[in-house]
Amino acid sequence: MEQLSIFGLPNDYLITDDELRLRVTANKEEWMKYICLGYLEPGKFEGMTEDERHATFDDCFEYNDHLRANGHLVAEVPLQPPETALTLYWKNGKIATTDGPYAETKEQLGGIQILEARDLNHAVQLVSQLPGFKYGLGPVEIRPVADLSELIKESEQRRPRKDASR
Repeated sequence: MEQLSIFGLPNDYLITDDELRLRVTANKEEWMKYICLGYLEPGKFEGMTEDERHATFDDCFEYNDHLRANGHLVAEVPLQPPETALTLYWKNGKIATTDGPYAETKEQLGGIQILEARDLNHAVQLVSQLPGFKYGLGPVEIRPVADLSELIKESEQRRPRKDASR
């Protein structure tokens, strides 16, 4: 019987480190960056025992160490709870603010990771092995990072040069 990942994906997403090294393009410049937004089910951590919380954190940090050691984890940023958020927006010609996160969802955005992967399928393979899933912490949204380098160059050519001595 073929082993499936936690998403029910075939085993080809669950490759060993040795297989990954063989498949990886030597030129990492071809890799894309993906932002992974990790959401948390409200009350999930509060409902765990101290030992369960420790096991969850230990597994997650160990997998992040694995991603980092293999050149996939570019950055990770945990977030404070949603009630600490402040959302800025434009209203009536000036900046206005609202307490809390922009999106009204049941889940809370818990943090972000920036991963490097060959393509979206590779990013899915890496993210699908996050231990947080087995603990039911919540979903992870994966988005490719937009490459704005050409737009920035074009914009720089259109804009007058500012005095760099400021």
